[in-house]
This record gives sequence, C-alpha cells and structure tokens, in this order.
Amino acid sequence: MFPGGASTSKISVSHQMSSHVEPEVLLEKAGRAAVITMNRPKVLNALNLSMIRQIYPQLKKWETDPETDLVIIRAAGGKAFCAGGDIRAVTEAGKVGDSLAQDFFREEYILNNTIGSYRKPYVAIIDGITMGGGVGLSVHGRFRVATEKTLFAMPETAIGLFPDVGGGHFLPRLRGKLGLFLALTGFRLKGRDVQRAGVATHFVESKKIPDLEKELVDLKSPSDTDVSRLLETFQKQSDLDSDKPFVLDKHVSDIDRLFSSSSVEGIVQNLKADGSEFAKKQAETLSRMSPTSLKITFRQLQAGAALSLQDVLVMEYRLSQACMRGHDFYEGVRAVLIDKDQSPRWSPSTLEEVSQEMVDDCFASLGEKDLSL
Repeated sequence: MFPGGASTSKISVSHQMSSHVEPEVLLEKAGRAAVITMNRPKVLNALNLSMIRQIYPQLKKWETDPETDLVIIRAAGGKAFCAGGDIRAVTEAGKVGDSLAQDFFREEYILNNTIGSYRKPYVAIIDGITMGGGVGLSVHGRFRVATEKTLFAMPETAIGLFPDVGGGHFLPRLRGKLGLFLALTGFRLKGRDVQRAGVATHFVESKKIPDLEKELVDLKSPSDTDVSRLLETFQKQSDLDSDKPFVLDKHVSDIDRLFSSSSVEGIVQNLKADGSEFAKKQAETLSRMSPTSLKITFRQLQAGAALSLQDVLVMEYRLSQACMRGHDFYEGVRAVLIDKDQSPRWSPSTLEEVSQEMVDDCFASLGEKDLSL
C-alpha cells in the first residue's frame, strides 16, 4: 500500500523531481492518515537537510489540518528506518565555514521538538537500523514500534560527537543508569530489547507491519487510546523472541553500580577495579571513544535529566557548535566514515587532559546565535 500505493495521494514536494530521480522522502495522505516514508534506502535512509526541510513544514500543516487524524513515519528498503544524520556533509561544510554546519543541527532539532510536542498521534515504525538522527525522528513521538529487525544505537562518542537529537532528554529517563551506559558506550540494542529498554513503546513482528499500517490508516478519528489499543493487539500476536531474556538482564545491577559516579574517570576506575568480563569489555570500549565526547555526554545527561526537551535541545545546539569548532568530530568522521581506518587520533587524547574549563566552554551560551524554539 505504501509508498505511493493506490490509496495514497501524493503531496507535491517543494522542488520538482525529474521523473527518474526518486524523491528522498515521500509525503502522502492515505485516507485520514498522513504518511512520511524515508526513501534513501541505498544510504540507509540517512537524514539530510533537504529531507528535514520537506518533513518539517508538512508536519506543521498536518498538525492543524482537520482532514488529518494521525501521522505515520516509516521507511523504504527494508534494512534501515534511518541510520543517522548525513554528518559527513556537515563536517565537509564545517571545514569550509559553510552555514550547513549550523543549519543542519538547528533545523533538525526544531523538527525533533515538533515531534516531541505533536498534538496528534505520531507512530514511528522503526523496522530496521535506527541510530542518531533516526532516533530523533522517532523516540520523541508518542508511539515507537520496534520489530525483530530493529537495531538501535546512539554511537556518537565514537565519532567525536555526543548523543544529540534530544538524547539528553530521553536517555537519562531510561531506568537506572541504562541511558548513561548506552550514551557513553554506543551499545547496540536489537529487536525486542529496544522495547524492553524503553526506547520503543511496542514490539510487532516485521511481517505484520503491512497489516498494522493498513489498520492504522483505517482508524476513524483515533485518540491516543485507540492507537495504543491497536498496537497492543498486534503486539499480543507477536511472540517472536518473547522467551529470550533482555540482553542486559544479567548486567542491569552492574551497570547501575559501575556507572554511578560523579565523573567519567570515576566510571572508568569502577570498571577497571571490577575485573568482570563485562566490566573489562566496557572499559575497553570507552578507551576507544573521544575523551572530550565522553565528558560532554556525561554532563549532557546529568543536566538533561532535569530539563524539558526544549531546554535540552537548546543545550545540545550549543554542544553541536562546540563540536564544529573543535577537532574530534572531524577526526572521528575521517576515521570511521571516510578513511575507515577506525584509528582516530583524539585531541586531547586522555580524559585527564580534558579540563573542566574545556567542558564548560562547550556548554556556554551562543548569545543571539542560540537555538530558539
């Protein structure tokens, strides 16, 4: 039925595409449901500025449109919902002082905030890889449906960034120290575990998604409760992997204990002193991450625990611009995405060398350049 099936009417996208070029995002109506389809499967539906500029105004329009009852966001290709933002383009822009380095983050965060405060049911079908920018398009919405193909991570500390797109809001609100653990290590959650962790609200088997989408579209003037009931019905029929325990089950209390510290250095010390296989593995993971990113992320989640999503996004915009001014983001993108040598040379190269002053500087107000929501 999607994308572009008989029951959907195309909304003309702002710039005319020539017939042979696939639009990067499809914005359609199916009955009284609005449907956003991420449509760059070859690049795992990576989110770029032109997609943000198509999705945002349309979401605003649908929010007040009496003919639209709910919004579904989904993806084409079957492999990824959205593997993240197009950060390679952002670092290229940063090197030459192009405004994309500000515009991308600003407009992406405004979109995240719109999703977080949306007044109509918003259902994200995260059937596949969902990382970074893809998490921002889904996690703040009221309903997030994971499948056995969902692969979730916030892997930003490995590229000299931080878990942005509102990570400072949703991560510290996961149980115990789970969010801090996911944020610092970039640990990947799969399938049903994405729901068990609290990132997704529901779990539905991938083969049932077309039927779920059809029934969502058929709902008449649905309230949140109606949508919730439908999702629960589908979830009850999905018992795949239900007998498998949560991947971190055995480690939940270890995570809470080891990641309880007033500093990243303290966490590393806890992990090294613990000596268990699990602790050793986490210490080894953290040793590969950008020390600056780890310290920024630690403080971001600490502060974000008590802030609204709006205030978190204002803080994260400041951090994004600090990363654009710094060294590690460029170096991380080079090592992981461009040269793929996986050997970033971080500067500073140790946690001890990242001073409190350097961290404070990243959180400082940008004055009139601050994000305003």
